[in-house]
Amino acid sequence: MANESIDVLYLIDRLEELVARSFQVPLSSHVAVHRQRLLDLIDRMRVAMPADIRGAREVLQKQEEMLAQAQEEAARIIARAQTELEERLKNEAVVKAAAERAQQIVREGEERAQALVRDAETQARERLDEAQRSAQQQMEEADLYALQTMRRLETQINNFLSTIRKGIETMEERGH
Repeated sequence: MANESIDVLYLIDRLEELVARSFQVPLSSHVAVHRQRLLDLIDRMRVAMPADIRGAREVLQKQEEMLAQAQEEAARIIARAQTELEERLKNEAVVKAAAERAQQIVREGEERAQALVRDAETQARERLDEAQRSAQQQMEEADLYALQTMRRLETQINNFLSTIRKGIETMEERGH
């Protein structure tokens, strides 16, 4: 491991030396580097790269992939939870609306029943009052009829008594 890092440092020094010895382009800060030497040096650097660094790169890539997967999964879970929450809220709203409607129907039914009871009581009172008035009137008429009948009967009885008295007087005058 220590040997690999020394090789990389050595190769970095060689790269720096290659750039330093390269031809400078006039009137600029650019240099012209021998292409093949640069490519060979890069290849040697790749080979000399410690396995830990290559492994770390792979670990970082896997970590990034896992993070992306975790974020996707979290987004799916959140979306599913939001959908479920919306569904529950909608169901709750439907249940609440149905319960409110049921309560309204019960209230209306109770109000109608109370109104019917009040109407029935009013009609019963009116009919009872009418029946009492009618009974009172019939009693008065019956009393009047009875009185008239009794007066006629009294008149008839008085007439009979008068006839009987006359008959008794006549019989007393004849026989006595």
